[in-house]
Amino acid sequence: MNSKEMNKENNVIAITGASSGIGEATALLLAKPQVKLALIARRVDKLKALAAQVELLGAEALVIEMDVVDRKQVEKGFETIFSKWGQIDVLINNAGIMPVSYMDKLKVDEWDRMIDVNLKGLLYCIASVLPHMKQQGSGHIVNISSVAGRKVWPGFAVYNATKFGVTALSEAMRMELTPTMNIKVTVVEPGAVATELTHTITDQDVLDSFAKRGGGMVPLESVDIAKAIEYAISQPDHVNVAEVLVMPRTQM
Repeated sequence: MNSKEMNKENNVIAITGASSGIGEATALLLAKPQVKLALIARRVDKLKALAAQVELLGAEALVIEMDVVDRKQVEKGFETIFSKWGQIDVLINNAGIMPVSYMDKLKVDEWDRMIDVNLKGLLYCIASVLPHMKQQGSGHIVNISSVAGRKVWPGFAVYNATKFGVTALSEAMRMELTPTMNIKVTVVEPGAVATELTHTITDQDVLDSFAKRGGGMVPLESVDIAKAIEYAISQPDHVNVAEVLVMPRTQM
């Protein structure tokens, strides 16, 4: 963040999906004195370990156990943050899953879970911060979408649907919130990143297709996306970075 942002006494940043991958890398990159980080995920043990790391870097940390698909958990978790720090300046909506599969496999439970986490969970978090940001007259919501919010591939149909939804939602939010309420909105669209996302894939045919089309491509690291997020939230007040697409150099 720029010096003006970093000199705020109450620079409160909430990160969902903070227990690994992009969320964890973003927390570590943003951790510095005067920053307060609310670390949100289901895996409390990993959050506690991360909190210890960011505190060594000078930031304050608050661990929030939350499954974003549970609306009451989301409301309670954000109430805890507001109760402790009084505000949230930045929400990084990073929680997401990617159990992609071919449609004829009819993995309906996985479809439901993707919709619940990637879309409904993101909306629950927005609903929990928006009234406060509106009242305080400022804020920044960063939604993590995907290159799959721009391009479609066989096997990705439902995941594509959720991420196209996040990208469209973000632009509509920006048009509603940014000009009149001073609530900035950014959508970040990572390409292939070396994270745990692929660990939830149960369709072996999809996994085999990944291996065939990889072509030796070197994926991004989580910190590459963290740097894009940092860039977006560090801009001066009159600048809104609406959309950031970040891909490996050799990804088509």
